[in-house]
Amino acid sequence: MKSIITTGRTVEDAVLSAAIQLAVQRDKLEIEVLEEPVKGILGVFGGREAKIRATLKQTKAEVAKSFLMELFEKMNLEAKLDITESDNGLMIKVSGPKMGVLIGHRGETLDAVQYLTSLVVNRGTDKYTRVIVDTENYRSKREETLKRLAKRMAHKVQKSGRKIVLEPMNPFERRVIHSTLQKEPNITTYSEGEEPYRKVIITLK
Repeated sequence: MKSIITTGRTVEDAVLSAAIQLAVQRDKLEIEVLEEPVKGILGVFGGREAKIRATLKQTKAEVAKSFLMELFEKMNLEAKLDITESDNGLMIKVSGPKMGVLIGHRGETLDAVQYLTSLVVNRGTDKYTRVIVDTENYRSKREETLKRLAKRMAHKVQKSGRKIVLEPMNPFERRVIHSTLQKEPNITTYSEGEEPYRKVIITLK
């Protein structure tokens, strides 16, 4: 992060000087007061100006990139990030060799990385930003797989008349199952159990 040290007759004067030098608005700076101003004798002798350190605030995309690159280095993963910031949040696409390590078993590692990134990005902020971390289009492929699974299991339930309990899934995966079958006239779904072992049950209405 870029930072500079400036001085001024008052703290606000020093902040204004920093904003001008960095060519940004005041609200884009994090300010650390290094020295408060001290008035001199008769307002002239022995005085001291205010001194501050002004640091450019990182965007949420920059925060995410910094965190992930450090994390991937610790995981010994060579990775490239493509981050898109929009009103819907941050979409982070990761590419590189050995992305299977990042995905993990049924996406568990990828989900954990996404969760941690979301915590870091939203730490100390008033407005929540949704964060999605994806690689090799895993999430869209997984969603299509789950939709096919939901329809296949619903067909089995209709034929047998017996409910089917699916394997434990994370909240995103459970939502896919529920939304896929919500318009089925003879089928209903619900979840039971505690995280991370919560399961979807598919049964007749």
